[in-house]
Amino acid sequence: MMIPCNYLLPLLSVLLLSASATTSASLLDNFSKCLSVNSELYVPSSTFFSQNNSSFSSILESSAQNLRYLVPSMPKPEFIFTPLHEVHVQAAVICCKELGVHLRVRSGGHDYEGLSYVSETETPFIIVDLAKLRSVKVDIDDNSAWVQAGATIGEVYYRISEKSKTHGFPAGLCTSLGVGGHITGGAYGSMMRKYGLGADNVVDARIVDASGRILDREAMGEDFFWAIRGGGGASFGVILAWKIKLVPVPATVTVFTVTKTLEQCATKLLHRWQEVADKLDEDLFIRVIIQVANAGPKGQKTVTTSYNSLFLGGAERLLKVVEESFPELGLTKKDCTETSWIKSVLYIAGYPSNTPPEVLLQGKSLFKNYFKAKSDFVKDPIPETALEGLWKRLLGEDSPLMIWTPYGGMMSKISESEIPFPHRKGTLFKIQYVNTWQDGEKNATKHIDWMRRLYNYMAPYVSMLPRAAYVNYRDLDLGMNKNDSSFIQSSVWGYKYFKDNFNRLVKVKTKVDPDNFFRHEQSIPPLPLCSEHCLA
Repeated sequence: MMIPCNYLLPLLSVLLLSASATTSASLLDNFSKCLSVNSELYVPSSTFFSQNNSSFSSILESSAQNLRYLVPSMPKPEFIFTPLHEVHVQAAVICCKELGVHLRVRSGGHDYEGLSYVSETETPFIIVDLAKLRSVKVDIDDNSAWVQAGATIGEVYYRISEKSKTHGFPAGLCTSLGVGGHITGGAYGSMMRKYGLGADNVVDARIVDASGRILDREAMGEDFFWAIRGGGGASFGVILAWKIKLVPVPATVTVFTVTKTLEQCATKLLHRWQEVADKLDEDLFIRVIIQVANAGPKGQKTVTTSYNSLFLGGAERLLKVVEESFPELGLTKKDCTETSWIKSVLYIAGYPSNTPPEVLLQGKSLFKNYFKAKSDFVKDPIPETALEGLWKRLLGEDSPLMIWTPYGGMMSKISESEIPFPHRKGTLFKIQYVNTWQDGEKNATKHIDWMRRLYNYMAPYVSMLPRAAYVNYRDLDLGMNKNDSSFIQSSVWGYKYFKDNFNRLVKVKTKVDPDNFFRHEQSIPPLPLCSEHCLA
């Protein structure tokens, strides 16, 4: 009997779906059995979420920030594993190797290109989600804390403040960042000019390496330890925990936000900020948030520049510092709010003024959007004429955002090679570009193209040779590993993120993961069949 053609396609789809479901089920079954053999502790079935599990979508979406990577057309993991203990992670690495399954690891889901929960290059893949590994053990007497990878940076800040009002940690401004991935890229925040990056203040770590061993700093050695503090996530192993060094903060700090529109001489003021921002007192951090808003005359669309600041001290001293070094801002006592360090964290993160610090324990993001982002580093002030061209471009888009983050202070005192993060002396500020939209895949191409044109426009005014970028603002436009990563291919983006530190990262990768088990679209490549002398 001949089957009509119009029945063949649905039948084929059913067969393919059935085969896929069978494959997923058998893979999960094999993985589960392997874990039970290789884990010292029992692995409950409740830690697995297959695609036909009613909680699969909610778990997948739980911490994912970029909605572009949750649309139906994006590849989905065969299943999600949520380990409860370090040895579960160890066993997961061993079993992925044994079964030939590609692994993605997620701590906070903030990867800008979704690399912690989507693989567009390799299938099948699974996600190991570290959300259940989130303990924070603060030791005030030792000025340190052990922090598991699944904790958010907001939880870390809260737990520190619980023990002391005069200790803090210099890391991210967005409080829902997962600590595991955040520190692997550097981790900057509002105290970076005083104390450097989060990664500059790490003293130990625990990691599962490509052989499935759990290593601390002593066991992994100094080269390995160097690489994981700023060399980007998921290239060298699975971070289990960091031991961080706490820093002193005053009992009273001061915050302010002063906003100027184009009609209020924003262009001249921003040009002046570029000249002074990296030279200000190390206790003073003033970033600029640039957006479009209906804040012009008669509610017309204009560009707003908001000077958003943390000062490690009281308002009286802050006013003196600003009067001496940046009087053009016109800061007044009325603009300033004296508060505790933990409440300044909430302020900088954008929470309403009466929000209790306990909200940080929820680990929830204030930012979930369809977006595309890029980054730049600036070494010379951008001229006013170029800023005026920038405004025209911003006014032509729906919801663009730029954040200019000042450098200088401690950031200029730490060597470019101290850790893999190389953007140090000579950098005035960093630019983050973000373009967001709400209509999903419908107009994504239009908004991404606009971002690329803006990035091209800025080329003459930012760092060159290489045009540097921040690895925690992943940008696949800079290049991707195709199928198998190679040094030549990866160096295109590798030097942008890491400058000459890329060479040392490749040497470490070749030594600790020569088979390239830990890999993704922008992971560090090993050198093929080659000893260390191949890359001097």
